[in-house]
Amino acid sequence: MTGPVRQARSVARLAAVQALYQMEVSSAGAETVIREFAEHRFDRDVEDMTLAAADEAFFAELVRGVVERQKDVDAAIARRLATGWRLERIDATVRAILRAGAFELAHRADVPTEVVIDEYVELAKSFFEGPEPGFVNGALDAVAQDVRS
Repeated sequence: MTGPVRQARSVARLAAVQALYQMEVSSAGAETVIREFAEHRFDRDVEDMTLAAADEAFFAELVRGVVERQKDVDAAIARRLATGWRLERIDATVRAILRAGAFELAHRADVPTEVVIDEYVELAKSFFEGPEPGFVNGALDAVAQDVRS
């Protein structure tokens, strides 16, 4: 995969996490949020700076996929949480990261496991300075063992 394609996928993953978070806190539907991103966030200049291009089709696939398969995605994550922990207790941003990553691990076999985990751990690092990136790494690694073995 070339640099620009890889970067467009990374931007799409970030946008998908943001969209999933937005959907959770606002109760907006997937198609509404996908349309909003396409019309108002992608390919826009922000403060005289052009943002990197996103793979919009990949973004939409991630958002729709998580929503359509949320019960299975959540179950895959919940199976790997520590005893007594529920997905609802996890920070909403971490939950969005885990859902997108778990969906990609389960339904995009064309993307190497290491790439998926690394991308979402890096996203977690962009949002958190504490233990969350390590948590995301461990959780997605465990999900990968379940869905890719």
